[in-house]
Amino acid sequence: MPIDQPMETPTSALWQRVQNSLNRQGMMVHLQARLLRVEPGLVEIALPYSERVTQQQNGFHGGAMGALADIAGGYAALTVAAEGLEVTTVEYKINFLAAFQGGELRAVGRVVRAGRRIIVTTAEVLHVADDGKQSPCAVMQQTLTTVPGTP
Repeated sequence: MPIDQPMETPTSALWQRVQNSLNRQGMMVHLQARLLRVEPGLVEIALPYSERVTQQQNGFHGGAMGALADIAGGYAALTVAAEGLEVTTVEYKINFLAAFQGGELRAVGRVVRAGRRIIVTTAEVLHVADDGKQSPCAVMQQTLTTVPGTP
């Protein structure tokens, strides 16, 4: 994407397309995920630390990290899918790099290649501590396919 292309704003049609879909994601709503950034081919989503996302040692659960990466990559794919289509994950592979407590996770999903039916994305998950320090947490690669949108 050209550097001079502006980021989408919460009032843009692309932002609203992603936000409306995120609002229908029961799990993400329950976990209090929030949309931070939307650009063509890129989406960033945050997930706050809470008892809803922990494992037995009180760190972020790998399932929460995987779900966040899946959602960020999926919505990055949605930004390049034709109007009237949605996307669904066919497969993903994730590598967990480190465990963290507190703060929040941020996942940035990016489109690597978009075809008419198959879209490949990556997502980087960062931990953002309460003091603002950012640390790599996980990386994911994902394959999605387009499907008819829900009315």
